Parts: sequence; C-alpha cells; structure tokens
Amino acid sequence: MPTILFIDGWRFYFFANEGSEPIHVHVKKGEKKAKYWLNPETYEIQEAYSNYMSPRDRRDVVRMIINNFDYIRREWKKFMEKKS
Repeated sequence: MPTILFIDGWRFYFFANEGSEPIHVHVKKGEKKAKYWLNPETYEIQEAYSNYMSPRDRRDVVRMIINNFDYIRREWKKFMEKKS
C-alpha cells in the first residue's frame, strides 16, 4: 500500500491487490476513509465509498485531489508499471 501524499493529516495511497481497476486513490485519516475514482480524460472525481466522513471532510479531500490530480495520475502510472 504505497503512500503517495500526506496532506492535513490525510494519507493518500494505493492498494497493490485491486486487480485491473481504473485509476483511483484511497484516503484515510484516523477512522475516516474513502475511495475516489479519477477520470484523467475529463478530470472528474467520483466517490466510490466513504466511511465516517463529514460533508466538509469530503469537500476537503476532493479539493486536495483536484489540486494534486496530475501528480496522483503520474504516481498511479508508475505504480502500475512496477506491478507489471
């Protein structure tokens, strides 16, 4: 589970055993956690699930993803190349 970012206590990471799922990132802060799908063609972000997150948490995390979208995409690509 490589960590790619830490922002305001939020850990952004990938799981190594998720098969061939499209680009996505997991986030966690204490008991709060979520998974977000990223569409690199349209720069859209979709929440796959979230647990124990307030609406503000969700907004903050989406903003962090938007601000780091290209970086997350590049790290995903490197991560997937290493797995192959």
